[in-house]
Amino acid sequence: MQNPKHLLYTKEHEWADYNDDYVSIGITDYAQSQLGDVIFIEFPNIGQKIVAGSIFGEVEAVKTVSDLFSPISGTIVEINENIEENPNLINDDPYGDGWIVRIKPSNLKEKEGLMDYLKYKEFVGQ
Repeated sequence: MQNPKHLLYTKEHEWADYNDDYVSIGITDYAQSQLGDVIFIEFPNIGQKIVAGSIFGEVEAVKTVSDLFSPISGTIVEINENIEENPNLINDDPYGDGWIVRIKPSNLKEKEGLMDYLKYKEFVGQ
């Protein structure tokens, strides 16, 4: 499990991990705990272009279904095929093996609109 303190967050409870070539995206521990056991992920297509704030997929859980919102604009370069076969990785390790997609960002300035760890914790009241 990665340390969530270096990640950036959205108000929709997605996280973003910026690397040199791509940004990994997943849902937060708070989000997965609210959803319950994840049973299915609807992925976007590799090569699909997405815009920050737009829906790029869906998480189906025992309790509910929730849209996935992209924290940044860019192109989908990878999906986590491991969670396609084992969606409970999102519950077990939301900041590590439970990542959902990787995006090649088209506008690095968009990360300025995301929350750091402390702001996100305050946002969710923890």
